[in-house]
Amino acid sequence: MIGFYSAFLLAAQLGLGSSAPLEKRQSGAASWSPPYYPAPKGGSSAAWADAYEKAYELVSQMTLVEKVNITTGIGWAMGPCVGNTGPVERLGFPSICLQDGPLGVRFADKNTAWPAGITIGATWDKELMYARGDGLGAEFRGKGINVILGPAMGPVGRMPAGGRNWEGFGSDPYLQGVGAALTIEGIQDNGVIATAKHYIANEQEHFRQSANAISANIDARTLHEVYLWPFQDSVKAGVGAVMCSYNQNNNSASCQNSWLQNAILKDELGFEGFIMSDWLAQYSGVASVLAGMDMTMPGDGLAWDDRISLLGPELTRAVMNSSVPMERLDDMVTRIVATWYKFGQDEDYPEPNFNSWTNATVGKIYYGSNDNTTGVVNEHVEVRGDHATLARKIAADAIALLKNEDVLPLAGPMKIGIYGEDAGPGNGPNVCIDRGCNQGTLAVGWGSGATDFTYLITPLEAIQARAAEDGSVVTAILNNTKLDDMKASAKEQDICLTFVNADSGEGYITWNGLEGDRNDIETQLGGNEVIAAVSQNCKKTIVVVHSVGPIIVEQWAQSHRVQGILWAHLPGQESGNALVDVLYGDVNPSGKLPYTIGKSLADYGPTAGVMYVANGNPPQQDFTEGLYIDYRYFDKHDITPRYEFGFGLSYTTFEFSNLEVELMCPLTPLPAPRPEPESTPPTYDSEIPDISEVLFPEGFTPIDRMIYPYLNATNPNVTVGPYPYPEGYEKPHPLMPAGGAEGGNPALWEVMYKVTMIIENTGEVAGAEVAQLYVQFQNKNIDFPVRVLRGFEKVYLEPGECKQVCFELTRRDLSYYNAAIENWEIPSGGIGIAIGQSSRKLHLRGNLRYGF
Repeated sequence: MIGFYSAFLLAAQLGLGSSAPLEKRQSGAASWSPPYYPAPKGGSSAAWADAYEKAYELVSQMTLVEKVNITTGIGWAMGPCVGNTGPVERLGFPSICLQDGPLGVRFADKNTAWPAGITIGATWDKELMYARGDGLGAEFRGKGINVILGPAMGPVGRMPAGGRNWEGFGSDPYLQGVGAALTIEGIQDNGVIATAKHYIANEQEHFRQSANAISANIDARTLHEVYLWPFQDSVKAGVGAVMCSYNQNNNSASCQNSWLQNAILKDELGFEGFIMSDWLAQYSGVASVLAGMDMTMPGDGLAWDDRISLLGPELTRAVMNSSVPMERLDDMVTRIVATWYKFGQDEDYPEPNFNSWTNATVGKIYYGSNDNTTGVVNEHVEVRGDHATLARKIAADAIALLKNEDVLPLAGPMKIGIYGEDAGPGNGPNVCIDRGCNQGTLAVGWGSGATDFTYLITPLEAIQARAAEDGSVVTAILNNTKLDDMKASAKEQDICLTFVNADSGEGYITWNGLEGDRNDIETQLGGNEVIAAVSQNCKKTIVVVHSVGPIIVEQWAQSHRVQGILWAHLPGQESGNALVDVLYGDVNPSGKLPYTIGKSLADYGPTAGVMYVANGNPPQQDFTEGLYIDYRYFDKHDITPRYEFGFGLSYTTFEFSNLEVELMCPLTPLPAPRPEPESTPPTYDSEIPDISEVLFPEGFTPIDRMIYPYLNATNPNVTVGPYPYPEGYEKPHPLMPAGGAEGGNPALWEVMYKVTMIIENTGEVAGAEVAQLYVQFQNKNIDFPVRVLRGFEKVYLEPGECKQVCFELTRRDLSYYNAAIENWEIPSGGIGIAIGQSSRKLHLRGNLRYGF
């Protein structure tokens, strides 16, 4: 979502009544997005049948303007949340509250600032992934929020310097998919609607917005196996909402791309919920609606806070003049209402009790209006419960120990030196709006995916508290420019902890020359110089890194002067406490890198760099690397990383043994044919009402600057006539072969093989290890990565303890997407498996043999 103080300029306008072509067609690799019409109706899944039946009963009573009201935001800052739809008070349907974000309630108090998505991804712990989602859901429900704008699984992390990579779970589609699905399940078990975002290939912040936004040009196989993969997992998990992104895909804006929304999401993946626009990511009216978008946010049109909605009264007019079929509007509103019912929000669901626009208890009811009506806008409801304990555990379990030359864990008493701004409080965690600056300790990136800190435990204060217990003496120098002072101080210490970081965020904020995306993948604020000054003068040096993603560590990682490296990611409010837990051995480090740390940016490949200078209008970003992002590229080109994907050390040792493989059902190259729908979507009377039903009611007093669905009686401007629907609209497209249910063809989720192995803690310290399973396709006639992640399990073991680990491989896990037949296929030639502690530290190998 776009941020609080964003300016939004558009170079072109496609209006609601426009007959401009839906799909732009330009030259360039894979640059054409084919049409797919009409939008599939929701209501085909048995799991949603009851919700759709209830929605039908309610929607069938609604007038046209009431239906439109549910699909349209009422305008920026016109309600308590960052997004608010119009209600249908006559029938008891509320205004839907939509609120950021993926790591905590944005613009609120008395809520948890959770570890970021990249941090929970680094735990590689499925139980914690669900628990964090459950905690998020409880807090959002407690604040009366209907829809959480998260989790984020796009960007996937194609570019290591991408500004919002930290909101997702890591640079691998399988890891992203597991993290997303479990987070969604946790959130929605609280009755809160989760949002899978940003759909799709929103991989950088530069040029992401406007009708001429950057075009991500992707072939069908790459789309399915990399960028769509975690969205497919999200739909399989029953996600209620999907947010279409700012960028274009194959030269068609994401929110008006009929192939992505109608063909892929709603038909192939069987998505039953609703698609909302990112905030002002809707660049057209009729085109977006026909292409499958169901809700516009925040309601304003082509310019920020302009109150000229592309839906609202324009959607009313479009239905009245027949440019939008009534059945498309009915499906839009039914999807929204059915989702509300699906998660039980009709039963004692709280109303919003906070306000995004002021911290005061009493304030303007309509903050974005000139209406000065006031009332209680903040009830300051406490929703944190005991979540601090869970947040601390997540942050600690995510820390990856990258180097340890007999320096960790710490044991006092001793003289400890703390160096670097990243260890301290700076000017406070909330000094910059939406955390839009890098100062003090880095606990979260910036943008709409951030949240205010009720408190932030810094590393310095946590270490000081622990030192007081064992009689250690702590000396701290937090100013990164005081290098001479650091050199002198370091000579006096028994051990030195040096803190460095790298920050990034959403593109509406610029900090220190960074327009969202990082300008490089180096440490920031002179971090390398701080490490050099300290390590060259201290007996023992440990480097602690807080970062949004990989950084280049070649200046110091291999130095004999640096004995330890802890990679702490973005730990949230319990930062210092979690770090102390690992430093002193209360928690045995078990985090694993959710991305590769290369020796240079060039190691990631020629297309892994952010496009900082436009190469056209719109800019064209051809994903010519295909499947080869992050570790897949390193493996393909035999490049040795500094630290590989999945890497992380421990204070103990583990042994892997006893690999066994069991075939669970007969294999065939293709899945069973697409099944028939489990349920029938509702059908309504499609008759267009009389003009009198859509006019402002007589005597109605509108709230200043509120977006309403009504037409003006003095000039309704409705001319009924034939509308030039997009190419292919009158001839329904054949169904996608890979579809058939939520998450696609159910056959894709059948377990083909069960793989088991034994893991033993062979050391003297209790701890957890992550067993990682990689699949290696052996067909030489089809291009495959060397290996792809297809399973992971985290196991806690006492010293000497053994446990069996079980992996279940589905048909999709063992298939590639055959674009020629638009279906998933298990290739001939056999498939190898390898299990180990990282993508390159593999201990057990086997083969899945089959007869085709």
